[in-house]
Amino acid sequence: MSGDLSSQSGSLVESHKGYDVRVIVFYFIIALLLLVLAGGIAFQQLFKSDEHHERERMQSQRRILVPGPRGNIYDRDGRLIVGNRPRFSVVLYLDELRREFRREYIRIRKNYRDTGDKDLPTSYQLEQIARASVVQRYLDQVNAILGRNDQVDGRDLTKHFVRELLLPYTLLDDLEPKEYARLLESLPVTSPLQVYTSSTRYYPFGAAAAHTLGYVGINPDIEAEDFPGDDLRTFKLKGSIGRDGLEKVFDNRLQGESGGTIFRVDPAGYRINPPLEKKQPVQGENLVTSLDMDLQRAAESKLREFNTPGAAVAMDVKTGEVLVLASVPDYDLGIFSPRLSFADSKDIEKREAWANRAISSAYPPGSTFKILTTIAGLRSGAINPDDPIINCDGVLHRNGRNFVCYNGRGHHGDVLLPEAISSSCDIYFYEVGWRTTAEKLAAEGRRFHMDGPTGIQLPHETSRMVMPDNAWKVANIGQNWFPGDTANMAIGQGYVLVTPLEMAAFTASVARGEVFTKPTLIHQANAPTQHTESIGLAPKQRAALLKGMVDCTTIGTAKVLTNLPALRVPGVTIAGKTGTAQIPGNKNVAWFICFAPAEKPEIAIAIAIEGDTAGEEFGGGLYAAPVASRILQEYFRKKNQPANPSLSAFKAN
Repeated sequence: MSGDLSSQSGSLVESHKGYDVRVIVFYFIIALLLLVLAGGIAFQQLFKSDEHHERERMQSQRRILVPGPRGNIYDRDGRLIVGNRPRFSVVLYLDELRREFRREYIRIRKNYRDTGDKDLPTSYQLEQIARASVVQRYLDQVNAILGRNDQVDGRDLTKHFVRELLLPYTLLDDLEPKEYARLLESLPVTSPLQVYTSSTRYYPFGAAAAHTLGYVGINPDIEAEDFPGDDLRTFKLKGSIGRDGLEKVFDNRLQGESGGTIFRVDPAGYRINPPLEKKQPVQGENLVTSLDMDLQRAAESKLREFNTPGAAVAMDVKTGEVLVLASVPDYDLGIFSPRLSFADSKDIEKREAWANRAISSAYPPGSTFKILTTIAGLRSGAINPDDPIINCDGVLHRNGRNFVCYNGRGHHGDVLLPEAISSSCDIYFYEVGWRTTAEKLAAEGRRFHMDGPTGIQLPHETSRMVMPDNAWKVANIGQNWFPGDTANMAIGQGYVLVTPLEMAAFTASVARGEVFTKPTLIHQANAPTQHTESIGLAPKQRAALLKGMVDCTTIGTAKVLTNLPALRVPGVTIAGKTGTAQIPGNKNVAWFICFAPAEKPEIAIAIAIEGDTAGEEFGGGLYAAPVASRILQEYFRKKNQPANPSLSAFKAN
């Protein structure tokens, strides 16, 4: 018995000393898993630490961009015509109110529970109520200081909190300076409630040159070059962008350089000071225009006296710099800052004031076109200054119809070229047109670049200019050219269409004795004289043309410039030409072009004024010429006065 027990115990001992294969496999698997885990951890730590660091950075950092102020715009004398003014707002930094939001949330939830209300709002709704309550308390502080009763817009607050927590929340915008001063004295420096100063466009001259200067709109998507954090969640304060005029064309130049700040934030999105990186915004580049605001305002003031649409353009004969680019009706640029209201927009539309008529309205040039007809006739040999090519008795019978001399009483008799220009004899120029041919008239117009845009640095310049001939009429009207079309074209009627700017460039070219003047709105100190192809007239021919234009302003259709003391420009001889053209809708347009001094031209002008009196043939002399006179008076007044040392210093810089 004892032997059996002994043998059994021995077998048990032997069984415990054996190795279970399943246990060994289990240990091996555990070891392998631990090895894989260790390897994975090592891989993550050694090879993917940069990736994890980058993810952590993107989750814990935020970037705020602030637009740079736009550059200023000056006139040629260095006067500010578009600048920036401070815009004051009351803002609240919501990310500094985290604890207050939490306490208010707890208080409101407790109140709901104490009332036993079964319709308890959700946590999200309670958070919204709490935030609005806290923000309203801060707004009430402002209301008490300013004597106002403004209320928080809960929906707008929630939208801002969710999307732009790190940006200041605007409670009141565009404060008056006195309100700004009171708040500045009353609000603690450490308060999350602060007065925020931004910039908005400022127009010292109001509506002056409105169409030329243009306006800006809100740009919600500003960028910051050479500032890190493109991959971070970014909050952007609104900037501005040029929408029209010089503001639009030179937007890249005027745009300021945005600045920015990078903050660390906690898991709830609240900022942790101080910032990790900061860059100050930089103001944009300034722009010096060719405009002369004294001349510009003089032109606009005179144009407004007629209470009808019109345009005026004045150019430096030598350089092509535009001194005046006026269009009425217009609008005050101040209403666009910071944004145009619906009511103001409708008012501008109702008054038809959006259009810049100086560059976008194409009109028949009327008798001002007779200057080009004269040049074409002289260059082609069709006429001679000493030859009275036809007798004007008021009506010419030709090709089975009557052609009337509309200017004056007609009956000009045998007239030479200078008298035909000064008295604007239609019958004389009908004959010039027929002798020259429509093709040569059109070719001469194209030689002066009157068949397309001038390329001035403005948007919306029309391309509707027309310098017609037979091929054009067949292609566009579907009819052949008739002798009556040539007669109409010779006096600037029919299908010919030009803009006031185009006529000013033409006038400057004639004054310089060349065929093209490129207009520019940018002032360049000591700008070189433009030089293009010669006009191609012999001295005797040019003298006859010039005499006719001078006589126009002394004894001809624009003699009001001499006869009326208020319109005289003392000591200055003016070479000009009037015109009145019929336009569709029983309207006409009164024209006047001129340059001065006639013997050594410096300034060229084109005026176009719309009227509603059909058949009024002296419109150019009665209405357009006085506008030119006002510009010339101001131009020569400034020329003859002592130089302003401060402006000279500005130009030197």
